[in-house]
Amino acid sequence: QVQLVESGGGLVQAGGSLRLSCAVSGISGSSFSIKTMDWYRQAPGKQRELVAALTSDGRPNYADSVKGRFTISRDNAKNMVYLQMNSLKPEDTAVYYCYCNAQRYGLNYAYWGQGTQVTVSS
Repeated sequence: QVQLVESGGGLVQAGGSLRLSCAVSGISGSSFSIKTMDWYRQAPGKQRELVAALTSDGRPNYADSVKGRFTISRDNAKNMVYLQMNSLKPEDTAVYYCYCNAQRYGLNYAYWGQGTQVTVSS
């Protein structure tokens, strides 16, 4: 069974940094092929939005609101995905979710983590 577990959220002052981690299990050594690993976030009263995406060939993409401040990375050996968040702003406050799109026997599968809260105080 594929599972994604986020960690690293918390309370930080504006201008501070946090590093989110996402541990992926159930995929290594299996017939799954990971297509993309992404980070999303959802603020209260708002729709879930894509923050950063990392394709299978290592190309990152970022939402305009986080470009230059956030960095997505992946450690394939450890099946981990990270989101380094610098220069945090109060508007970055949200629940952050790890997302994985994988393919197995020609079918696509989408997996979500449970989310980790990030709160940025002004």
